[in-house]
Amino acid sequence: MQPLDTSWLRGEYSEECYSFIYVRATPDQVVARLGGRWEDFTPGPFPDDPDDYPRHGEPLGVTAIGDWTFVFDSGWLGTYEGVITELSRGTRLVSQAALAIKGLDYFYWCENGEIRFTWGIDDEHLAETPDELVDTMAEIDRLYPSFPPLYEGPAFLFVEHLTGIRVTKQLLKDSTFLWGVVPEPTES
Repeated sequence: MQPLDTSWLRGEYSEECYSFIYVRATPDQVVARLGGRWEDFTPGPFPDDPDDYPRHGEPLGVTAIGDWTFVFDSGWLGTYEGVITELSRGTRLVSQAALAIKGLDYFYWCENGEIRFTWGIDDEHLAETPDELVDTMAEIDRLYPSFPPLYEGPAFLFVEHLTGIRVTKQLLKDSTFLWGVVPEPTES
């Protein structure tokens, strides 16, 4: 493993809240599970400028990356346990969410409706590292001895280990997203 350049998230996007959700399913399946209507989603790019970043309650973006659907949400969707466990039924889900300016940072790994691992502020789930992540955690400790906030690199290494996706600014900018609205979750 190599450290990732996440300076673009720490820099221009650091004042914005985001959730990155990765689900091993097709984009239309993910949108349906979120309660959205696939036919209402329209194509568009990942925002080039933070000023174009969707605000809370505005459309979220979905795109296929290999066998995975990547969801970009400008809120806390990736931290709603009822939402992410339902999205993970019959598959794997990984999510990360952050609001760097306030030091809020979360990571979840779910399998078939169950939370397997989570890390974040005021986290009650973190007891021990699952066997599947022991080597990754050791590598993260080696690469980041001071263990910075997850959004500064460690979360992306967890994502890469669990999904095979190495998230970069260029990967997101080169992807065509479909943008649309899903119902607001009733839980937080």
